[in-house]
Amino acid sequence: MPATKQDKVLVACPHCGHQQPEPRAAFSTNCKKCGRHFHVQEALNPARKTPERALDLRRIICFECGSELDVPASAESTMCKRCSRYLDLHDYHITNAVAKNFKTKGRFVVEPKGYVFNTETIGGEVVIKGKFHGKLSAERSLTIYSTAEIKGSLAAAHLVIPAENHFRWPDVIKAGSAEIAGELAANLHATGTVTLKSTARFFGNLDAANLVVEAGAVVVGKMNIGSKAGNKQTRLL
Repeated sequence: MPATKQDKVLVACPHCGHQQPEPRAAFSTNCKKCGRHFHVQEALNPARKTPERALDLRRIICFECGSELDVPASAESTMCKRCSRYLDLHDYHITNAVAKNFKTKGRFVVEPKGYVFNTETIGGEVVIKGKFHGKLSAERSLTIYSTAEIKGSLAAAHLVIPAENHFRWPDVIKAGSAEIAGELAANLHATGTVTLKSTARFFGNLDAANLVVEAGAVVVGKMNIGSKAGNKQTRLL
């Protein structure tokens, strides 16, 4: 009985592109043009190239010159392309007593047993659950829990008091915006929007560009909302 011809297909060499007939079931071969070895099945069924994922970036502003920089989200440090200053991007979690200045674009968290004192600290996202004695500035957000003990001065782009937490401050708190879901007893000056969630309890005078009060929120104090030209002072009890 005559032998049947083995089923063959044209296969392109992945190295040089030369096409040559090879048995469909063959495992590997050598290119007749460039002589290099390759796997037939991989050439017949090339893996789809997935598009490279765009590098995750975050935008920061240089501490020194104010330039905007796009840096990889996973980076822990960088240099300003304009002024060549070093920028710390590390996240810090403070769990013990530390007397040190911090200046980072990353997260700065003082845990319940943490204690930072004699310090001037600037952080990107700041979370205070423990003790902080010094000067504090949060570039993006400042979240304060009931366990926090803060002495000194504080400023934040966005102030957050989580639900079921409370914070009392004797001086005016200056912030860009605020979201209060817990209890805040302080005078608050915000250049943006203040949101009082349904679980909020606010005791103090409020000066803000905009105010959002959800049903159920408790507000006691004098409100000064809107542009300076059209300000109306109201007392909510």
